Amino acid sequence: MAVPRRSTPRGRWIAAKRKAREYAMVAKALASTSHPVLAQIVPTRFCNLSCAYCNEYDKVSDPVPLDEMLRRIDHLGRLGTAMIGISGGEPLTHPHLDDIIRRMRKTGAIAGMITNGYLLNVERIERLNRAGLDHMQISIDNLEPDEVSKKSLKVLDKKLQMLADHAEFHVNINSVVGGGFKDPNDALVIGKRALQLGFESTIGIIHDGSGQLKPLKDDEARVYFEMTNRKKTNYAQFDKFQEAIAQGRPNDWRCRAGSRYLYICEDGLVHYCSQQRGYPGVPIAPYTTADVKREFLTAKSCAPNCTIGCVHRISYIDHWRAPQTSTVSPGGQSPQRLGPVAGAPEPNNGAGEPKLVNIQTGA
Repeated sequence: MAVPRRSTPRGRWIAAKRKAREYAMVAKALASTSHPVLAQIVPTRFCNLSCAYCNEYDKVSDPVPLDEMLRRIDHLGRLGTAMIGISGGEPLTHPHLDDIIRRMRKTGAIAGMITNGYLLNVERIERLNRAGLDHMQISIDNLEPDEVSKKSLKVLDKKLQMLADHAEFHVNINSVVGGGFKDPNDALVIGKRALQLGFESTIGIIHDGSGQLKPLKDDEARVYFEMTNRKKTNYAQFDKFQEAIAQGRPNDWRCRAGSRYLYICEDGLVHYCSQQRGYPGVPIAPYTTADVKREFLTAKSCAPNCTIGCVHRISYIDHWRAPQTSTVSPGGQSPQRLGPVAGAPEPNNGAGEPKLVNIQTGA
């Protein structure tokens, strides 16, 4: 039997260098609050699957042209972005994904991606190795494909074995509870399989269409806590927010979306996250360090019941400092911005614009 690539001297060396870069990223984030820590960027909204709970895909969009993707990535580099993650849609459908990853690495950022895994094969994994991918997350929702999701362990297990044998990048398998899945115990089997293959295992909670809390049923909460007690993860403390969510309680935290975390959609607009499109709703090209600093101090009214894990985890870095002095309500009316983004159009997501309120004055 061949030795898994990650267990070879080269694999261990790559992992050690990646870990060193991650520690440097955290040190930089602690030293300065004026740059994004993570930006998620969408190279295509098209997806080869149609999961019932997902609102982040379509079946008609063309991929973003490579030159435009490179311009967006270069600007993220100028902002000092520490990590750039590719999401979608399904990133593996983009014809120039390898070039996109190489450019991410050229900026000095840690390069990650989220995929459903369907299009993986040995040759594709080797190409991702050569491109310099650092992290991959695959979401697996159930053991058998059904009307809710085709992302099943039955379909994807051979893909996971390929990754275990050939990937030089870090792999995380994320399972979920809530959202109408038939058997929450599937998450336990998926998590166990991930650990058997040497991967990280995490669990998420399905949110509503605005990224807000959908309380778990008793059996779902039981599975969630069993998973969190046994999972293999490097940053477990960053997931503490989900304990309150699993129990149906809001979180008291400082959301740094628009600052430490950026979501850049396929149209090149900056949003708080995939579920709160429309604010700031401005192009990435004119986004500046001043905008990052402004949003760092802006609270979001959707934060208490938010379940968007990537925003929570990144914001946790700054949970102990810089109280936020104004707030924004995504989806509200008549915004009073703290400061406009130069050259940016007025945001419009079809649901009205957000309202900014000063926490201290209530105005």
